[in-house]
Amino acid sequence: MSQLTQAVRNPLAYLAERWTPTSKTVQRAALSSVVMIVVIVVTGGAVRLTSSGLGCPTWPSCTEESLTTTREMGLHGVIEFGNRLLTYAVSAAVGWTILAARSAKPWRRSLTRLGWWQFWLVMGNAVLGGITVLTDLNPYTVASHFLLTTALLTVALVTWQRTREGDAAPRPLVGLRIRRLVQAMVGVSAVLIAVGTVVTGAGPHPGDSSEVPRIPVDWEGISKFHAAFAWLLVLLALALWAVMRAVDAPAGPRARTRELLAILVAQGAIGYVQYFTGMPEVLVAAHMLGSCLLWIAVLRLLLSLRERPLPPASPTSTPTPGEASAPLPTPSA
Repeated sequence: MSQLTQAVRNPLAYLAERWTPTSKTVQRAALSSVVMIVVIVVTGGAVRLTSSGLGCPTWPSCTEESLTTTREMGLHGVIEFGNRLLTYAVSAAVGWTILAARSAKPWRRSLTRLGWWQFWLVMGNAVLGGITVLTDLNPYTVASHFLLTTALLTVALVTWQRTREGDAAPRPLVGLRIRRLVQAMVGVSAVLIAVGTVVTGAGPHPGDSSEVPRIPVDWEGISKFHAAFAWLLVLLALALWAVMRAVDAPAGPRARTRELLAILVAQGAIGYVQYFTGMPEVLVAAHMLGSCLLWIAVLRLLLSLRERPLPPASPTSTPTPGEASAPLPTPSA
């Protein structure tokens, strides 16, 4: 098979034969996906908070006549179209993750598979974002768009964690009761974020200056319901911190618990201030960023409860026979 034919049939395998990234490069590639996902969440919030959600009134083009924004569409069109362009930046970060994982020696199929799951979630989210525009910012599709982005962030963070550990079976670092407590905290955090999308869908920032439907629930009531789950998470985090100290848990889980508590305090303060000050745009944006950081902190805490030691360094980085030309795995493998 000629090199050109091989490059066309399986470009990732072709590049993997010619490039061996360092472990740090693979880790940075995976981290870039996490960072870019958080960035696009914040800029997506800016689109909504500046009432630019329909700055580009159709999808996938910006208007019926133009692929990009036009001068007549003003600042709202620039903001909305700029956020759309960031999807390509996220895709580039995910692509770098896939390429770095595929080119690492020895090749770890699990990392490549996680990278491809990110790719399909990005594509699905792009389509869902288009549906959100075509349905004139229907609050249910807006909420689904955010939740799917949270799923993408979850996979990206797990990928980053997996680049820093081996493929051996995980070994728990703490007892079963602590693991169960943290798992409960993950569940409460997921509900907290989901209820937060309902608060947003019923709240005063619909995303556009036109008449946009809102979720028909009492905003005051759902906001208090959201706050109740936040307080529950705080109490669980305080209980975990006390238990960690009592059993002299390893340094990693204790550090992750302290980080989570700090983010919870900051996020709670922002949430109450924005509630009592009429939901100013700057604080709403900060709360959206805090939502991402909170979810990251909870997942990092969960992942810190076990370890997968890295294998001993190989005396050579030469790939095993057939490794570089192995067929590309599918995400569902």
